[in-house]
Amino acid sequence: MAREKLGRQAAEAALTGLDGWALAEDGASIKRTFTFANFSEAFAFMTRVALAAEAMDHHPEWSNVYKTVDVTLNTHDAGGVTALDIDLATKMNRFAGA
Repeated sequence: MAREKLGRQAAEAALTGLDGWALAEDGASIKRTFTFANFSEAFAFMTRVALAAEAMDHHPEWSNVYKTVDVTLNTHDAGGVTALDIDLATKMNRFAGA
């Protein structure tokens, strides 16, 4: 998958179909907070995402506190949001049942 940086308009357009995701103010990343019923569900989600991310060779910036997982996606070597980020965000939504 291409690692070409998407312009702000292209990134915003790609996010229209992704529930819960927002473009950061600087346009360099996309963000979402996932909330689960408990820690076990949050950790299971992170495990599924970790396996997918490793297969894609594209890893999220994230943090977990109890049942909440905060995620920031960008493609560092492209300097912003790429199709890889949109693809991983789509998978994350699917894994979360969103």
